[in-house]
Amino acid sequence: MILTNGVIITNDENNSFYENGAIYIKENIIADIGDAAEITKKYPDEEIIDVKNRLIMPGMICGHSHIYSAYARGMAASKPTDNFFNVLENLWWTLDRTLTLEDVKLNAMTTYMESIQNGVTTLVDHHSGPNSVEGSLFKLAEAAKELGIRTSLCYELSDRDGKEIRDKEIKENIEWIKACKKDDNGDMLKAMFGLHASFTLSDETLYKAQEAMAGLYDGYHVHVAEGIEDEWDSVQKHGKRVVERLDDFGIITENTLAVHGVHINEREMDILKEHNTPVIFNPESNMNNAVGCPPILRMLEKGITVGMGTDAYTNDMFDSMKVSNILLSHNACDPTKGFGETLDIQFKNNPKIFSKYFKKDIGVLKKDAYADIITFDYNPYTPLTKDNWGGHILFGLTGRLVNDTIINGEFVMKDKIIVKVDQKEIHAKSRERAKEIWKHV
Repeated sequence: MILTNGVIITNDENNSFYENGAIYIKENIIADIGDAAEITKKYPDEEIIDVKNRLIMPGMICGHSHIYSAYARGMAASKPTDNFFNVLENLWWTLDRTLTLEDVKLNAMTTYMESIQNGVTTLVDHHSGPNSVEGSLFKLAEAAKELGIRTSLCYELSDRDGKEIRDKEIKENIEWIKACKKDDNGDMLKAMFGLHASFTLSDETLYKAQEAMAGLYDGYHVHVAEGIEDEWDSVQKHGKRVVERLDDFGIITENTLAVHGVHINEREMDILKEHNTPVIFNPESNMNNAVGCPPILRMLEKGITVGMGTDAYTNDMFDSMKVSNILLSHNACDPTKGFGETLDIQFKNNPKIFSKYFKKDIGVLKKDAYADIITFDYNPYTPLTKDNWGGHILFGLTGRLVNDTIINGEFVMKDKIIVKVDQKEIHAKSRERAKEIWKHV
């Protein structure tokens, strides 16, 4: 299959750019890329798909999300949400306790579909649902396989629902890790060990997690100092800050995702840098929860690799980039900050962070990378070139302009229609189920 007659942003190391380009897709990889006339001439027997001068880009990577939160859209909380702990206890932890395995699957279907519609081809999720733990990651995987999206999954371990559920959470993480080692669905499904946050994890529980992971894997996915309360709790109970405590348990590694990092200090940044541990920035969620702006600019200065997720605030990475840009400049009181950093975080660092979990590159269009590709109905009214495409992405593009989404060499959305499932039917089921869930929140 050859996609042709498109403007191509490759995001490769040479910033290759084609005003009239083509991509030769062979099975699930990019076999060749270049000028349209050259590519179509080299492979005369291939199926030609004319994208009609649309913009072509690598699929977007979302580095952190929470599928379990899908029913929250439009939902009113019945208890106070006036601080970060109350937001957790009275909104998210109340919601996730209501979920059945049927809800887990429905939430995954709706979240993955909307992600695909917004050009997300790889989604990294951090799941929770203490009354439906067993088999929950496998339900998420069922949805991912049905829709054809690339995903990494884990279950967020915590002590908040007692030891019996805690032990189920450890088991679910380990069973999922082992399942992915045995069969990763052609490099489409990945596993990490999920941890909620330091303040919901006792030493006993961290020892149990460490023991369960021994000799198996060292990749954790954990919230780090999202609220200042996380730091206060760690210092009060353990005499050390969050990153220091997690490091003592061997959790801070190059394969771990340290999410948020809003309140980490210089020492904690040094530990993250020492271990090459990436931090995942979630700008909209941090602002919405009023927890503060992470010291992203300082992290970047220190050489920490910062990636980007949404924390499920949105399923549109273009929205997140827009907010990242203005939050970083606003927080620094410096209009020269934010723009370049945001582009680097999404287009350099996300591919760097997440390609290492897969066998081939993602987040880039080049030979031998996975064929995860999106097209846009974007007719710019100023010139679009290899030198200014970042400005068009931040100020001109939105996920709603995505026309086609190709993942692993297959169309999963074509002409804005999800091709593998009946989206309207699934949305109708989700609406009906959400009505019942809302009665208990």
